[in-house]
Amino acid sequence: MTKFLITGSSGFVGKNFLEYLNENTINTSVLGIDIVEPAFSQDLYRNLKIKFVKTDLRERDRVSKLIYDFQPKYVLHLASYSSVAGSWRNPNNCFQNNVNIFLNLLEDIRMTCIDCRIISVGSSDIYGIVKFSDLPIREEQGVNPMSPFGIARYSQELLSQLYSDIYGMDIVITRSFNHIGPGQSENFAISSFAKQITETRKNNNNEFIVTGDVSVVRDFIDVRDVVRAYHQLFLKGKRGEIYNVCSGCGISLHNIIQMLCEIMDIRYSIREDKKLRRPADIPVIVGCNEKLKKQTSWTNEILLEESLRDLLKYYLYRDDKISMPVYKN
Repeated sequence: MTKFLITGSSGFVGKNFLEYLNENTINTSVLGIDIVEPAFSQDLYRNLKIKFVKTDLRERDRVSKLIYDFQPKYVLHLASYSSVAGSWRNPNNCFQNNVNIFLNLLEDIRMTCIDCRIISVGSSDIYGIVKFSDLPIREEQGVNPMSPFGIARYSQELLSQLYSDIYGMDIVITRSFNHIGPGQSENFAISSFAKQITETRKNNNNEFIVTGDVSVVRDFIDVRDVVRAYHQLFLKGKRGEIYNVCSGCGISLHNIIQMLCEIMDIRYSIREDKKLRRPADIPVIVGCNEKLKKQTSWTNEILLEESLRDLLKYYLYRDDKISMPVYKN
């Protein structure tokens, strides 16, 4: 039986990774660890043997015993403090719940002598501001994180390389770009836009869409493509290597809002809330995924418009109060 340990298993990516395993693997056992109970039923994944444990990765003795008893073959480390904006408000919490918990996990695995492959999920935020001539960003690009979150993620990456080089641990590192998809927290920009737009449609009003800086350009990738990439990296990634997980295409937040409104066939007005602006932001982040494609059989399959349609459907149906939405062709 193939065993997966998933930290942060109750979250957006964790749920989608479970769905992928359920649909594409056999004879698979999963141990999920998170500080919160999952909001979804584990009974949905009938092809998996799942055990969930609510615990904090800072509880060293308990986590070490869980790992030793489970003996995972693969470890997907999703647990993190993932808000860039939140990292400015509480940088200490960001470091505690990114760098410290990851170091604890590495030490727990090292001390129990578990032979497993670890995917250290990182972020494209570590690249910082990149010259237009250097776009799309390749893994060889120098890094210059510009937020507490970016610095914490880079620290996690350095720990990954250290433990891979010094202790020979089998760690694969990702620099994952912006995920989107149904079920993502509305604390994230695209999900917030979709929620506001569907509420405008439901209430038949012309309220403003409240945003931060919508001029920034990002590389958005559907979470379902992301989890397929992680699974392929478990199977075919190279130890100690870094992989961009991205779509390879950039689009501004303003154009995203335009696409969402066109799909819903509504007019819109934007009202920028200066409180949503960050002390420092990166104007453009667009990645190159050639390395990931070349070394695995992965390719990104879900178009941006499909992701946005699915996200809108999620918010339209979430309260189950309206009939089928009318989408423009």
